[in-house]
Amino acid sequence: MINSTPQAVTIAGSDSGGGAGIQADLKTFQARNVFGMSIVVALTAQNTKGVQDAHYVPTEFIDAQFDSLADDFKIGACKTGMLASEAHVKCVVENLKRVDFGPYILDPVMIAKGGHKLLEDGAIDSIKSELVPLATVITPNIPEAEVLTGLTIQSGEDMVEAANYLKALGAENVIIKGGHRDDSYAEDFVSLKDKEFWMRGTRIDTNRTHGTGDTFAACIASELAKGNDLKTSIITAKSFIQSAIEEGIEVGHGHGPVNHWAEVKNSIEIIEK
Repeated sequence: MINSTPQAVTIAGSDSGGGAGIQADLKTFQARNVFGMSIVVALTAQNTKGVQDAHYVPTEFIDAQFDSLADDFKIGACKTGMLASEAHVKCVVENLKRVDFGPYILDPVMIAKGGHKLLEDGAIDSIKSELVPLATVITPNIPEAEVLTGLTIQSGEDMVEAANYLKALGAENVIIKGGHRDDSYAEDFVSLKDKEFWMRGTRIDTNRTHGTGDTFAACIASELAKGNDLKTSIITAKSFIQSAIEEGIEVGHGHGPVNHWAEVKNSIEIIEK
């Protein structure tokens, strides 16, 4: 049957080093048995040491990419990553309103592992007011959540407060990723429309974490594209990224990429609240 294979699309920036961005998303789609495609918003000259340069794709060409995919494919889920500027955020907003790409995962990428800004300051308000309300689920890490909410996030209670703030902005479901906290475990708070829970994994002492957020969000999109429910998709994504970090690979001299070949283990503890 035409278009019976699960399909997902990433709308993000290209990482020439292959560890994050569109490249990480496509590797994740492939690993999860989903046909992946991409809409390129920005290009980066990037490796594990950092981002050396960036070039933004004209918004007219972003429109053309949306049109091309919508004309041919049956996309079951989509995600965004690096969106670069306010003009690019607004362009993506208008296109997401115009096409049906299924559930939408918003990964509010702001800063690369090496510290390079991937989102202009002027775009933050547009993300909050225009993009967040469109999202099926938003997946900020703690620094990103602090920027979006204006809160200081140090404790579990702070993570809950941040999730509630983002829901008040219109997000249906929120995941506050706790990897930046100084704990012996990596714990994420998940606030869905009808339930809340925590996901806990063992913290791994490694600098092989480039592309972690991209991979996590792309895995959620993959599972939703296959028709799985949101809670199951989120837990699978946590298990996938936990394994991808645990089974590290040696690539590059800086913040190396996670391992998209990793065998997924059920090593995540779910704590219902």
